[in-house]
Amino acid sequence: MAGNPNARLEAFCDGVFAIAITLLVIEVGLPAGREIDTNAAFWEALRDILPSILAFLLSFVVILITWVNHRAALMLVAQSSPAFIYANGLLLLTVAFIPFPTDMLGEFITTDHAAPAMVIYDGVIAVQALAWVLIGLAALKGGLTKDEAAAAVIRANTRNGVFAFVLYGAAAIAAFWIPQTAAILTAVSWGFWLVYGITIHGKPDRTAA
Repeated sequence: MAGNPNARLEAFCDGVFAIAITLLVIEVGLPAGREIDTNAAFWEALRDILPSILAFLLSFVVILITWVNHRAALMLVAQSSPAFIYANGLLLLTVAFIPFPTDMLGEFITTDHAAPAMVIYDGVIAVQALAWVLIGLAALKGGLTKDEAAAAVIRANTRNGVFAFVLYGAAAIAAFWIPQTAAILTAVSWGFWLVYGITIHGKPDRTAA
């Protein structure tokens, strides 16, 4: 990492990503005090926490893809700026916060009270998309990119960020009325981002969120 002007920023961000992923799994577990005295009761208890497991998997994918994209983005810049650092801070805020709506999503998504959890969840992802846009604009306006090819990639990623902001913002609004449908669409969209990222695995500087 010697000679990398963004080494400290990258190390700090990696720490936040690692902690957020760790916090996700802490929220998954059998309810305290639940009596399990047979195998059938055990399977039933596992079935009951299936929504929490699925919410964990979704958020794990979200954070993993965000980390991969963040790593690729830092490879495109040769320096930093206050605007770039603060935009990164907004991104980290969404990453650090996501365990909270994940916990609520797992607990309430199958109930009649799923709307607030899904609204907050998609709202966080929409803010994350906005953070990607701000990161891209800070890099472009500040002349932080390594070369024109890197700038072209960041411009493309910024456009994807705008698209994601509109998509998850709309999903958050729709979740007021159809939270389960919004949850399915959100999961499918992140499945797309995962496949997209794997497809371009050999070109990490083309990743986008």
